[in-house]
Order: sequence, then C-alpha cells, then structure tokens
Amino acid sequence: MGVLASGHHRTLSERVHTVIGLAKSHVVLIVAVIAAAVTCVFVPPDAGYADYFDLDTLSCLFCTLAVVSALKERRFFEWMAGKIVTAFGNMRRVAFALVFVTYFGSMIMANDMALVTFLPLGYYALSSCGRREHTAFVFVMQNVAANLGGMLTPFGNPQNLYLYSYYAIPAGEFFTIMALPFAAAFVLIAVTCLFVKPVPVKLVTPEVPAPPAWRVAVYFVLFALSVLIVFRVFPFYVALIAVTLALLILEPRSLLRVDYALLLTFCAFFVFSGNLARIPAVRSALGSLVALSPLLVSAASCQVISNVPSAVLLSRFTTDYRHLLVAVNIGGLGTPVSSLASLITLGEFRRREPGKTLRYLALFSAINFLYLGILIGVSYLNDLILA
Repeated sequence: MGVLASGHHRTLSERVHTVIGLAKSHVVLIVAVIAAAVTCVFVPPDAGYADYFDLDTLSCLFCTLAVVSALKERRFFEWMAGKIVTAFGNMRRVAFALVFVTYFGSMIMANDMALVTFLPLGYYALSSCGRREHTAFVFVMQNVAANLGGMLTPFGNPQNLYLYSYYAIPAGEFFTIMALPFAAAFVLIAVTCLFVKPVPVKLVTPEVPAPPAWRVAVYFVLFALSVLIVFRVFPFYVALIAVTLALLILEPRSLLRVDYALLLTFCAFFVFSGNLARIPAVRSALGSLVALSPLLVSAASCQVISNVPSAVLLSRFTTDYRHLLVAVNIGGLGTPVSSLASLITLGEFRRREPGKTLRYLALFSAINFLYLGILIGVSYLNDLILA
C-alpha cells in the first residue's frame, strides 16, 4: 500500500513538474492569452473578431516556420553556420555577419520572416564555435536589425505597406522620409557590434556534411513561395496548400516540429490589439493625444499594442503620415510587445537558453530603449532637414 501511495505521489509530482515546465516554456503565449481574455471582457466576442486575424501573415508565418523546420531536419543551418565561422574567423566578424544578414534580409522578406530564418543560424554559429555566451547579445542585435532594416522600403515592413497604400505616399517622398533614420540605424548597429571582441574562433563541433543540393533548392523555392504571400502575389491558401503537400511528401516530420505556440501567440495578440482598438475610451484618448505629437504618441502606442496595429489605428486620427511612418518603424524598438518580431526572438531565446530570460530581457531593454531614444532625436533632426 505504501509503495502504491509512493508511486502515486511520485506520478502526481512528475505531472506537476511537467505542467510547470510547460508553463515556463510557453510564458509568452500564456501572457498573450491572458491579455486577450481581459480585453474580451470589454469587447465581448462577436462577428467583428473575424477581422482581427491577418490570414496572410499567419499563413506566411506557418509556411516559413515549416520550411525552416525542414531545413533544420537536413541540418542546413548547422552546415551554413560552420561555413560562416570558418570564413569570418573571429567573433566580431561572425557577429557582424549574423546581424547584417538579418538587417538586409528584412528588406526582402520583412522582419518577422527574417528572424524566423536567421535566428537559428545565429544560434548554430555560436554553438559550433563554443561561444554560446554571446547568444543573448546576438539575438538582441538580430532583433533590432530585423525591426530597423526594413524601414527604407515600402515592402520592408508590414506597417510600411499599409501606410504607403493608405496615404498614397509617392515613392520618392517615402525614401526621403526614411533615408536618415535608416542610415542612423545602420551606424548604431555597426558601432554596437564593434563592442564584440575580435577573439579568434574555430569550429569546436564536427563539421556537418552539406545537405542534398536538390532538397535545399526545393525548400528555398517553397520559402520564396511563402514570402510572396506578404506581397499578395497570389492568395495565401495557394502557398499554404503547396508548402503543406510538398513537406508531407518530402519532410513530414518538419510539420510536427513547427512552433505552433508561436502561431497561437500571434492569434492571441491579434485579439488583444483588435479589442483594444474597439474600446471607446482607448480610441478617444488616442485621438486626443496623437494631435499633440504624432511622433511621440505613435512610438508610445507601439510599446503597448505593437507597431502594425498602431499604424492601422492611428492612421484614422492623423494626416501627418511623415511622423506616423517614422514612429511605427522606430517604435518597433522598446518593449517585447512593440513588434511581433520581438516576440519571435523572445520565444526562440527562451527555447534555446532556458533559465536566462531575465538577463536577456535586461540587455534587450537597455539596447532597445537606447536606440529608440537616439532615433527619436534623429527624427526631429530629420524634420529640420526636410523643412
């Protein structure tokens, strides 16, 4: 009887530890769900909820995560990471390579997809040369690079596409508005990466053999198909069906290893920001505040409801698209919820380096808010130049 009781107690204890472990590994999802649930008290579920969900973004994210998962199955990122470590030779150059491939990658595939693609590369590169102590710094800088790299072009970030279309901003004027903040961001990122000591690095893990070229080629075609959803080249379900069927045939395990918690986090966040925009008191307060300072209020709004929802919401209260455009780009810096890209980075770091989240958040906050303050100052300087 005592043995049975002991066994039952041990089983119960194991279950409790399992639940606690799951809660710790999905803390961002839990917070997002709680935040969404709170706003549901003020805006009860109705037909309007259907408009909250950006199916293009969710489909693109799922397809990209699935293709990246397939590439992981073939150890593509480990192989590529080894090549980067060997080619660049010291830690500073490796950090530069990882950060700036994310910076320029976000100009092509938008910030969220750039991080889904290049964060694993950063982790494997640091692991392959025994420098995982730099993971927090590299992840934070990749996150900053993804948020700021796409600001120069109308298609670089989702909020840019929306505002470019909503205000019918001429292309030349768009580039003129964003040129100085983009250049300042480039310099800030480059200078920060110089703080990494140029200590020599070499592979400390066995070199990974190159994956089959034809598979990699197929997966990159599927990846391109996924990214094209963002540009609405074709309906989202075309890529969704093509990617799912292709991976079911070529790499079925990759579909089981997609980060579905991240997809659910996005869904909860869409509900949270959508409901917030429908609360009369919130709308009234934003309408009054944005008239005082479109730049500062828009950047502050991003800290609470993220940059894309802020762009959509605040565009209804101001004709000052110049300041709004700059604010929702640099406003992606700051809190982890200021950009959905930041939630991706936080989730990836927690998964890769459990138990080190507080240290990561401290570094994340220090760099993000420093950059945000500097770029707000640059934006006011930009006003003087463009006046």
